[in-house]
Amino acid sequence: MAVSKCVKYLLFFFNLLFWISGCIILGVSIYLKVNKNDNQLTSEAIPGVDLMIAIGVIIMVLGFLGCCGAIKENRCMLLLFFISLLAIFILLLAAGIVGAVNEKTVNDWVNKRVVEKFTPLMEKPESVRQDLEKLQTEMKCCGLVQGKEDWGGKIPESCRCEATEEDCKAGFYSTPCLDRIVEFMEGNLEVVLGIAFAIAALLVFGMVMAMILYCQIGGKDATTTA
Repeated sequence: MAVSKCVKYLLFFFNLLFWISGCIILGVSIYLKVNKNDNQLTSEAIPGVDLMIAIGVIIMVLGFLGCCGAIKENRCMLLLFFISLLAIFILLLAAGIVGAVNEKTVNDWVNKRVVEKFTPLMEKPESVRQDLEKLQTEMKCCGLVQGKEDWGGKIPESCRCEATEEDCKAGFYSTPCLDRIVEFMEGNLEVVLGIAFAIAALLVFGMVMAMILYCQIGGKDATTTA
């Protein structure tokens, strides 16, 4: 049984793109990690950078493994590649299902992380208050959990708003920034889930191609031995 060159090179280019994707994810993640302008409030609420770095490294390793297995027709590498993709597929599918079912737990999770670390606000370092002011300007909110009350008697200018603006009460934004962060995360959760299931579909394609090539190489080796 001959090895199909179409399957072989299709799997090779699939893994090459897989490896390039891993490089991009890793590069962007490292940039975000070392970016000194990062806001510590949003970093705590959305701690995905370290996870992205890990995912980038794993994808790079698997892409390299798949490329070598395909071009060298190495059954051991292909089998290891298949098992790794299957494990990631199961974990990704489980995470996607749990995320879709427990979408509202995002609110509780973010509240717990941020409230525990950054309240009471007036007892925290100046850097925390500066980051919150930046967030207030960007998201048009005031305070972290309780609104302007978080600032005590000294409410910053970034909390002020025009009477004609939405969510403006008595000259100040009425929505706490924590609510804005939760809204942002919930609004993007569907996009994240969609990407997760799209990646899962690509993993299935990679597994099918790897197994076809694995079986073809096995058939060729059996014919050669006979």
